[in-house]
Amino acid sequence: MVYFVGAGTGAADLITVRGMRLLQRADVVIYAGSLINTELLGYAGKQCVMHDSARLTLEEVIALICEACGEGKCVVRLHTGDPSIYGTVREQMDELDRLGIAYESCPGVSACFGAAASLNLEYTLPGISQSLVITRMAGRTAVPERESIESFAAHGASMAIYLSAGMLGELGERLAAGGYGKDTPAALVYKATWPEEEAYVCTVGELAAVGREHGITRTALVLVGEAIAHRGGKKSRLYAADFSTGYREAKAGRHTE
Repeated sequence: MVYFVGAGTGAADLITVRGMRLLQRADVVIYAGSLINTELLGYAGKQCVMHDSARLTLEEVIALICEACGEGKCVVRLHTGDPSIYGTVREQMDELDRLGIAYESCPGVSACFGAAASLNLEYTLPGISQSLVITRMAGRTAVPERESIESFAAHGASMAIYLSAGMLGELGERLAAGGYGKDTPAALVYKATWPEEEAYVCTVGELAAVGREHGITRTALVLVGEAIAHRGGKKSRLYAADFSTGYREAKAGRHTE
Protein backbone atom coordinates (compact mmCIF):
# COMPACT_ATOMS: atom_id res chain seq x y z
CA MET A 1 0.00 0.00 0.00
CA VAL A 2 1.11 3.54 -0.78
CA TYR A 3 0.16 6.48 1.43
CA PHE A 4 0.38 10.06 0.15
CA VAL A 5 0.99 12.02 3.34
CA GLY A 6 0.91 15.77 3.86
CA ALA A 7 3.94 16.82 5.90
CA GLY A 8 2.28 20.03 7.08
CA THR A 9 3.53 23.59 6.85
CA GLY A 10 7.01 23.09 8.27
CA ALA A 11 7.05 22.64 12.02
CA ALA A 12 7.70 18.97 12.79
CA ASP A 13 4.81 18.80 15.27
CA LEU A 14 2.25 20.13 12.77
CA ILE A 15 1.98 16.88 10.86
CA THR A 16 -1.31 15.10 11.59
CA VAL A 17 -1.37 12.26 14.11
CA ARG A 18 -2.37 9.92 11.27
CA GLY A 19 0.55 11.14 9.15
CA MET A 20 2.97 10.58 12.03
CA ARG A 21 1.67 7.05 12.59
CA LEU A 22 2.00 6.23 8.90
CA LEU A 23 5.63 7.35 9.01
CA GLN A 24 6.16 5.12 12.05
CA ARG A 25 4.76 2.15 10.09
CA ALA A 26 6.58 2.84 6.82
CA ASP A 27 9.14 0.50 5.33
CA VAL A 28 9.99 3.02 2.59
CA VAL A 29 9.62 6.82 2.62
CA ILE A 30 9.96 8.88 -0.56
CA TYR A 31 10.07 12.50 0.56
CA ALA A 32 10.18 15.89 -1.13
CA GLY A 33 13.59 16.81 0.25
CA SER A 34 13.73 20.32 -1.21
CA LEU A 35 10.50 21.28 0.54
CA ILE A 36 9.79 19.37 3.75
CA ASN A 37 11.34 19.74 7.19
CA THR A 38 13.57 16.67 7.37
CA GLU A 39 13.06 16.51 11.15
CA LEU A 40 9.85 14.70 10.22
CA LEU A 41 11.88 11.72 9.05
CA GLY A 42 12.75 11.09 12.68
CA TYR A 43 9.25 9.66 13.15
CA ALA A 44 10.15 6.73 10.87
CA GLY A 45 11.65 3.56 12.27
CA LYS A 46 15.33 2.66 12.01
CA GLN A 47 14.51 -0.03 9.46
CA CYS A 48 12.90 2.47 7.09
CA VAL A 49 14.61 3.15 3.74
CA MET A 50 14.56 6.83 2.71
CA HIS A 51 14.62 8.30 -0.80
CA ASP A 52 14.83 12.05 -1.54
CA SER A 53 12.63 12.74 -4.57
CA ALA A 54 14.22 16.15 -5.23
CA ARG A 55 16.67 14.49 -7.62
CA LEU A 56 14.27 11.93 -9.08
CA THR A 57 11.99 11.97 -12.12
CA LEU A 58 8.37 10.84 -12.00
CA GLU A 59 9.38 7.56 -13.63
CA GLU A 60 12.08 6.95 -11.01
CA VAL A 61 9.65 7.64 -8.16
CA ILE A 62 7.13 5.19 -9.61
CA ALA A 63 9.85 2.57 -10.09
CA LEU A 64 10.79 2.82 -6.39
CA ILE A 65 7.14 2.47 -5.40
CA CYS A 66 6.65 -0.54 -7.68
CA GLU A 67 9.72 -2.28 -6.26
CA ALA A 68 8.66 -1.71 -2.66
CA CYS A 69 5.05 -2.72 -3.22
CA GLY A 70 6.19 -5.81 -5.08
CA GLU A 71 7.95 -6.83 -1.87
CA GLY A 72 4.83 -6.18 0.21
CA LYS A 73 6.25 -3.07 1.88
CA CYS A 74 4.40 -0.03 3.23
CA VAL A 75 5.34 3.09 1.27
CA VAL A 76 4.85 6.69 2.40
CA ARG A 77 5.10 9.39 -0.27
CA LEU A 78 5.73 12.45 1.90
CA HIS A 79 4.74 15.76 0.32
CA THR A 80 4.93 19.29 1.68
CA GLY A 81 1.85 20.98 3.16
CA ASP A 82 -1.33 19.29 1.98
CA PRO A 83 -0.81 17.06 -1.06
CA SER A 84 -3.97 18.35 -2.75
CA ILE A 85 -2.51 21.87 -3.20
CA TYR A 86 0.38 22.12 -5.68
CA GLY A 87 1.38 18.61 -4.65
CA THR A 88 1.80 17.03 -8.12
CA VAL A 89 0.16 13.92 -6.70
CA ARG A 90 -2.47 13.28 -9.36
CA GLU A 91 0.14 12.37 -11.98
CA GLN A 92 1.60 9.83 -9.57
CA MET A 93 -1.83 8.43 -8.74
CA ASP A 94 -2.62 8.06 -12.44
CA GLU A 95 0.46 5.89 -12.85
CA LEU A 96 -0.45 3.81 -9.80
CA ASP A 97 -3.97 3.35 -11.18
CA ARG A 98 -2.47 2.13 -14.44
CA LEU A 99 -0.27 -0.33 -12.56
CA GLY A 100 -3.02 -1.54 -10.24
CA ILE A 101 -1.26 -0.34 -7.07
CA ALA A 102 -3.53 0.71 -4.18
CA TYR A 103 -3.04 4.05 -2.44
CA GLU A 104 -4.65 6.39 0.09
CA SER A 105 -4.22 10.06 0.98
CA CYS A 106 -3.59 11.62 4.36
CA PRO A 107 -4.20 15.40 4.50
CA GLY A 108 -1.80 17.95 5.91
CA VAL A 109 -1.78 21.59 6.99
CA SER A 110 -1.12 23.83 4.00
CA ALA A 111 1.14 26.90 4.18
CA CYS A 112 -1.72 29.41 4.03
CA PHE A 113 -3.11 28.01 7.28
CA GLY A 114 0.30 27.94 8.93
CA ALA A 115 0.79 31.58 7.90
CA ALA A 116 -2.65 32.51 9.24
CA ALA A 117 -1.76 30.92 12.56
CA SER A 118 1.55 32.79 12.70
CA LEU A 119 -0.23 36.11 12.13
CA ASN A 120 -3.37 35.22 14.14
CA LEU A 121 -5.54 35.80 11.07
CA GLU A 122 -9.10 34.95 10.23
CA TYR A 123 -9.44 35.07 6.45
CA THR A 124 -13.24 35.06 6.53
CA LEU A 125 -14.26 38.13 8.53
CA PRO A 126 -18.00 38.99 8.38
CA GLY A 127 -18.51 42.15 6.38
CA ILE A 128 -14.95 42.03 4.98
CA SER A 129 -14.46 38.75 3.15
CA GLN A 130 -16.20 35.40 3.19
CA SER A 131 -13.91 33.74 0.65
CA LEU A 132 -10.30 32.66 0.45
CA VAL A 133 -8.70 32.39 -3.00
CA ILE A 134 -5.70 30.07 -3.19
CA THR A 135 -3.73 30.65 -6.37
CA ARG A 136 -0.31 31.26 -7.92
CA MET A 137 1.37 33.36 -10.59
CA ALA A 138 2.16 31.74 -13.92
CA GLY A 139 5.76 30.55 -14.13
CA ARG A 140 7.17 27.49 -15.85
CA THR A 141 3.75 25.97 -15.21
CA ALA A 142 1.04 27.99 -16.93
CA VAL A 143 -2.11 29.28 -15.25
CA PRO A 144 -5.42 29.33 -17.19
CA GLU A 145 -6.28 32.87 -18.32
CA ARG A 146 -9.62 32.71 -16.51
CA GLU A 147 -7.63 32.25 -13.28
CA SER A 148 -5.36 35.26 -13.69
CA ILE A 149 -4.29 37.29 -10.66
CA GLU A 150 -6.31 40.23 -11.99
CA SER A 151 -9.52 38.21 -12.31
CA PHE A 152 -9.28 36.99 -8.72
CA ALA A 153 -8.24 40.40 -7.39
CA ALA A 154 -11.43 41.88 -8.82
CA HIS A 155 -13.44 40.05 -6.16
CA GLY A 156 -11.66 41.76 -3.25
CA ALA A 157 -11.62 38.48 -1.32
CA SER A 158 -8.78 37.25 0.89
CA MET A 159 -6.02 35.72 -1.22
CA ALA A 160 -3.17 33.32 -0.50
CA ILE A 161 -0.68 33.34 -3.36
CA TYR A 162 1.80 30.50 -3.58
CA LEU A 163 4.97 30.03 -5.66
CA SER A 164 5.25 33.70 -6.57
CA ALA A 165 7.85 35.19 -4.20
CA GLY A 166 10.34 35.62 -7.04
CA MET A 167 7.90 37.87 -8.94
CA LEU A 168 6.73 40.29 -6.26
CA GLY A 169 7.04 43.41 -8.42
CA GLU A 170 4.86 41.98 -11.16
CA LEU A 171 2.51 40.46 -8.61
CA GLY A 172 1.92 43.80 -6.88
CA GLU A 173 1.21 45.51 -10.20
CA ARG A 174 -1.22 42.82 -11.28
CA LEU A 175 -3.05 42.83 -7.95
CA ALA A 176 -3.47 46.59 -8.25
CA ALA A 177 -4.59 46.31 -11.88
CA GLY A 178 -7.23 43.79 -10.85
CA GLY A 179 -8.80 46.03 -8.25
CA TYR A 180 -6.85 45.90 -5.00
CA GLY A 181 -5.64 49.37 -4.08
CA LYS A 182 -1.89 49.61 -3.50
CA ASP A 183 -2.68 50.38 0.15
CA THR A 184 -4.56 47.08 0.56
CA PRO A 185 -3.10 45.11 3.48
CA ALA A 186 -0.74 42.29 2.53
CA ALA A 187 1.78 40.01 4.17
CA LEU A 188 4.89 38.19 3.03
CA VAL A 189 5.50 35.03 5.05
CA TYR A 190 8.73 33.12 4.53
CA LYS A 191 8.74 29.45 5.62
CA ALA A 192 5.58 29.66 7.71
CA THR A 193 5.91 27.74 11.02
CA TRP A 194 9.53 26.71 10.38
CA PRO A 195 12.08 27.71 13.04
CA GLU A 196 13.47 30.27 10.57
CA GLU A 197 10.07 31.78 9.72
CA GLU A 198 9.93 35.48 8.80
CA ALA A 199 6.62 37.33 8.48
CA TYR A 200 6.15 40.92 7.35
CA VAL A 201 2.83 42.78 7.20
CA CYS A 202 2.81 45.52 4.57
CA THR A 203 0.63 46.66 1.66
CA VAL A 204 0.22 45.49 -1.91
CA GLY A 205 2.31 48.44 -3.09
CA GLU A 206 5.13 47.57 -0.66
CA LEU A 207 5.44 43.84 -1.43
CA ALA A 208 8.37 44.12 -3.84
CA ALA A 209 10.34 46.46 -1.54
CA VAL A 210 9.78 44.20 1.48
CA GLY A 211 10.96 41.19 -0.50
CA ARG A 212 14.13 43.03 -1.61
CA GLU A 213 14.85 44.37 1.87
CA HIS A 214 14.73 40.91 3.45
CA GLY A 215 16.13 38.93 0.54
CA ILE A 216 13.02 36.81 0.10
CA THR A 217 12.73 35.30 -3.36
CA ARG A 218 11.36 31.80 -2.71
CA THR A 219 9.65 29.52 -0.15
CA ALA A 220 7.30 32.33 0.81
CA LEU A 221 3.58 32.95 0.70
CA VAL A 222 1.86 36.23 -0.14
CA LEU A 223 -1.38 37.06 1.66
CA VAL A 224 -3.63 39.86 0.46
CA GLY A 225 -6.90 41.41 1.61
CA GLU A 226 -8.51 43.62 4.21
CA ALA A 227 -8.72 40.69 6.62
CA ILE A 228 -4.92 40.83 6.99
CA ALA A 229 -5.27 44.10 8.93
CA HIS A 230 -7.63 42.72 11.62
CA ARG A 231 -9.91 45.72 11.27
CA GLY A 232 -13.45 46.59 10.28
CA GLY A 233 -15.03 43.15 10.56
CA LYS A 234 -18.48 42.68 12.04
CA LYS A 235 -19.23 40.26 14.84
CA SER A 236 -20.55 36.87 13.83
CA ARG A 237 -24.28 36.36 14.39
CA LEU A 238 -23.52 32.84 15.62
CA TYR A 239 -22.79 34.00 19.16
CA ALA A 240 -25.18 36.98 19.29
CA ALA A 241 -27.50 36.90 22.30
CA ASP A 242 -30.60 37.51 20.11
CA PHE A 243 -29.71 34.74 17.64
CA SER A 244 -31.20 31.27 18.01
CA THR A 245 -29.34 28.14 16.93
CA GLY A 246 -30.08 24.43 17.11
CA TYR A 247 -28.29 24.44 20.47
CA ARG A 248 -29.30 27.74 22.07
CA GLU A 249 -32.44 29.88 22.18
CA ALA A 250 -32.18 33.64 21.67
CA LYS A 251 -32.31 35.68 24.85
CA ALA A 252 -35.22 38.13 24.74
CA GLY A 253 -34.34 41.80 24.83
CA ARG A 254 -30.68 41.18 24.09
CA HIS A 255 -29.03 42.42 20.92
CA THR A 256 -25.37 42.31 19.96
CA GLU A 257 -24.01 44.22 16.98
